[in-house]
Amino acid sequence: MPGLYYLFSMLDEYQTVADLRKAGTITSREIVAAVDTFMRNPHAGPYHFASGYSLDIAVAAVALAPAPEAKAGQGRQDKTYRNAVTVAVMLARPTPPGSA
Repeated sequence: MPGLYYLFSMLDEYQTVADLRKAGTITSREIVAAVDTFMRNPHAGPYHFASGYSLDIAVAAVALAPAPEAKAGQGRQDKTYRNAVTVAVMLARPTPPGSA
């Protein structure tokens, strides 16, 4: 099916944040700033990197980092939660510049 091949080849073009960090497109400081922004306000909306890529961290975090309220005694600033959010960001595939 040519349509499915096209769809999956398009997905290959979307790199993870970790890939973009390794390539130097996104800096480590930007990743820390993105996580900081999310930790301060999880409803802030997509984070926009200087390279033009954007990522809705709340969507990425839901997949790998369950809400801390679900765990008794843990708050949003919990280091374990922050680490889980960082992993979610690194594995996420941000929206490329110019995509809507």
